Amino acid sequence: MLVYPDERQVATSVLVIGTGGAGLRAAIELAERGIDVLVVGKRPKADAHTTLAAGGINAALSTMDLEDSWQQHAADTITESYLLARPDTVRIVTEHAARGIEDLERWGMPFARESDGRISQRFFGAHTYRRTAFAGDYTGLEIQRTLVNRAAQLGIRIIDTCYVTRILVHDNVVFGAYGFDLDDGGRYAFRADAVILAAGGHTRIWRRTSSRRDENTGDSVRLAVLAGGRIRDPELVQFHPSGLIEPENAAGTLVSEAARGEGGVLRNAAGERFMKRYDPERMELSTRDRVALAAYTEIKEGRGTDNGGVWLDVSHLPRETIMRRLPRVYQTMLELQMLDITRSPIEIAPTAHYSMGGVWVRAHDHGTGVEGLYAIGEASSGLHGANRLGGNSLIELFVYGRIVGEAAAQYSAALTVQRRSEGALAEARREVDELLAADGQQNVRALQRTLRNTMTEHAGVVRDDAGIRAGLSELDELEERMADIGVHPDPAGFQDLAHAFDLKSSAMAARATLDAALERRETRGCHNRSDYPELDPELRVNLVWSGPGRIEREAIPDVPADIARLMRDVSSIGKLVE
Repeated sequence: MLVYPDERQVATSVLVIGTGGAGLRAAIELAERGIDVLVVGKRPKADAHTTLAAGGINAALSTMDLEDSWQQHAADTITESYLLARPDTVRIVTEHAARGIEDLERWGMPFARESDGRISQRFFGAHTYRRTAFAGDYTGLEIQRTLVNRAAQLGIRIIDTCYVTRILVHDNVVFGAYGFDLDDGGRYAFRADAVILAAGGHTRIWRRTSSRRDENTGDSVRLAVLAGGRIRDPELVQFHPSGLIEPENAAGTLVSEAARGEGGVLRNAAGERFMKRYDPERMELSTRDRVALAAYTEIKEGRGTDNGGVWLDVSHLPRETIMRRLPRVYQTMLELQMLDITRSPIEIAPTAHYSMGGVWVRAHDHGTGVEGLYAIGEASSGLHGANRLGGNSLIELFVYGRIVGEAAAQYSAALTVQRRSEGALAEARREVDELLAADGQQNVRALQRTLRNTMTEHAGVVRDDAGIRAGLSELDELEERMADIGVHPDPAGFQDLAHAFDLKSSAMAARATLDAALERRETRGCHNRSDYPELDPELRVNLVWSGPGRIEREAIPDVPADIARLMRDVSSIGKLVE
């Protein structure tokens, strides 16, 4: 194979793409098994998206409620997924969740504890029992710190200034990846027996989102599809009920769900506690999809604030409770708005928060169907269905990070030969070369804004046939404009090239989302079709997207009897659509 002088040739047994909690947990498993592993990503490891997870991590530890069990956790997860979660995936996560907490404890995670030393667990919306372990309202930050420290102890190599542009595949078998350095533009040609994709979701394709500026741009969608993978349920995107509206540069920043869990109250502009109209039994502790839709409806029907939001009020809580249980919310509001939440309510609106669909994977090992390629975390699919329970995403990282690390280790150890393709490598090189040479009239950032506006207008909290088709038409026009972009790296780095690749990924993720949203002609969980307001039993299927207009319906196995008997009926009381 030819070697190019400007490329850094890097070999490893397993390559992990993504420096967040999922990627690091898999890397730790590999390193503890003695497997050579390299982690690469486009965000600093100390500032990965995992750090933003505030409320907590789920496991049926029964430290607070003895009646809890993994079976009840599974039943709650499947019920609130609107029956679209895959039961085998749910069983694996809930049954092995306690081990995930034990791993964190072993590595020094500072969980909140009761006076007798038990791990504290709080209620999260729609959980039957208290099973959400936490560290204040900065759980994700502490988890990421714990994983970074453990990775350092194990001497795991991490390159967190690397943008991966392609996964390298020959005859449906992975042999590495290609990318460039964000600081100096130098190329990387990675050779690896196996690749673990942990590059997040696609929520940044909406205008208001809890993701930061250049994360969750759909990288996993594009990397997987170009490698031969498929995407499951891309239309199922969770809109978090409580994203900030101001300041503009922080729009979408989350106010932790812990604020509602600790007793926060939602009110409209008239001061009315509106959740009594949508879920009178659970009120603010209802599921995310119901609370987000309730807030959306209040705003849409003219009962919102002047800025197009509603109020979240915790000021009635004791100051000591706020400072002990919600310190990050308190500090964030002071820094962003000079707002003292012990005295004043917070103005919020629904914000794109989590990709519940993702790369198609097998339940037992999260293999993608492309040999040697695995996907985990928000990049993957199967656990959440049409509504993710708060706290479930973090535990998924630990359960499947361990499982996939073990699977990749065994795959690498059993590999007798690594076949490579000069053609695949040449194609990856050519793609980067062509973008670097692009000198067109279209500004990448402007096109990104156009895409986000399209998705917000036509595929937001509430959707319909005409809007989705209009979105697809606008996307066609945008892709034509993308052929005339200009890319201009400068001495400060190669971020402009990264933005161009982000745009490619976002456009593909948007098309997958719109195609699947058009196909799912029903209202179920996060997916609200105003022209199809009822749940359709025939659409209790996963939608698998493999390219523009190519969607298959995937059957979902029956729920095991020991879990089914603990499930409540999926209620639609108070669940309104436009």
